[in-house]
Amino acid sequence: MTGPTELPSLPDARLAGLLEEARALQPRTVALRRELHQHPELGLTLPRTQEAVVAELEGLPLEITRGTTTTSVTAVLRGGKPGPAVLLRGDMDALPLTEDTGVEFASDVPGVMHACGHDTHVAMLASAARLLSSHVEELAGSVVFMFQPGEEGHHGARHMIHEGVLDAAGTRVERALALHVHANLPSGLVTTRTGPVMAAADTFDIRVVGSGGHASMPYNAVDPIPAAAELVGALQTMVTRRIDVFDPAVVSVTRIAAGTTSNVIPESAELSGTIRTMSARTRALVHEELPKVCENVGAAHGCQVLTDIEPGYPPTVNSPEQAARVLQLAAEVLGADNVEPMPAPIMGAEDFSYVLQRVPGAFAFLGTCPSGTDPAQAAANHSNRVHYDEAALANGVAMYAAFALDALRG
Repeated sequence: MTGPTELPSLPDARLAGLLEEARALQPRTVALRRELHQHPELGLTLPRTQEAVVAELEGLPLEITRGTTTTSVTAVLRGGKPGPAVLLRGDMDALPLTEDTGVEFASDVPGVMHACGHDTHVAMLASAARLLSSHVEELAGSVVFMFQPGEEGHHGARHMIHEGVLDAAGTRVERALALHVHANLPSGLVTTRTGPVMAAADTFDIRVVGSGGHASMPYNAVDPIPAAAELVGALQTMVTRRIDVFDPAVVSVTRIAAGTTSNVIPESAELSGTIRTMSARTRALVHEELPKVCENVGAAHGCQVLTDIEPGYPPTVNSPEQAARVLQLAAEVLGADNVEPMPAPIMGAEDFSYVLQRVPGAFAFLGTCPSGTDPAQAAANHSNRVHYDEAALANGVAMYAAFALDALRG
């Protein structure tokens, strides 16, 4: 009699009921989400959000600390048996947008809205802390819950890392997971990929300096506007001729400003934009080449060009092992119909990248397109009309819990 030398692993019995447990917590998850949605806060200082998180975690067997450089919350759940530590992250800050959704719990803060779903992230993570607290004796190690302000351009993850979130359990976390809702994916679907999942995001400012004069006599001036116009095309040519097509970059000029009236050649022109890259190598190459292009185009027009590049978030790069494990866990906990490998990275950026530079882990998306809406036509993240299907949040709670239980097997 012959057969396979290795039998397939059996499903983990501890994971079997997680989705139902998460669904039982749905009223709490939704209530916290709506409270945060109605009272959004910006940046690194989120006092009301911090208080809401601490209140929701009250009574759970957690060691809770508040940030010193930002209004973060770190909560540690120590398992019933010794072992390593795993980190779960939820970001908390909103965006400077005026909401136009018409929901009954719409933002009551003028010009501020949870348009990227961070309110859902906080609610899912808090409910995951509650769910895992009921499984504490099954955990061989510790879970660090990272409630993070300032993801929207404020480097909040870096603040928390400097404050010690990665070592909050007394030992460096060995795995990490962040979930992010996605309004243009079917509700409940989990997707991620190995390697780069989101881009680095840097900004640039260019000042082209000539000498002003009367617009009827350009030969008596050094006009910066033709140089600025040529720069737009030259930067696109740089991308297509200097950057490996299989290690992509995006350079977009998003602002041009010059002059004050129709009959005066201005002294200077300004351009601003964004650089998106998927690797440290290509990021460094763009940073090197962009000033060269600007200087030489300017010289051809007799202009001086001053270039400033402001580094933003690095690429978000998943550990191959952890990304694959997230997809496997999603299939086991949510069902194969709710799992889809991510075909390509997204050129947006994420400051969970700072965590993944230091800890093997994964950043994954959770679909939240409302039922009956075509995902391709739904208002996207960062739209002031975006809607998130709250029914999908139970899937996120279950995934956070599954990742921790799987990492901390007894």
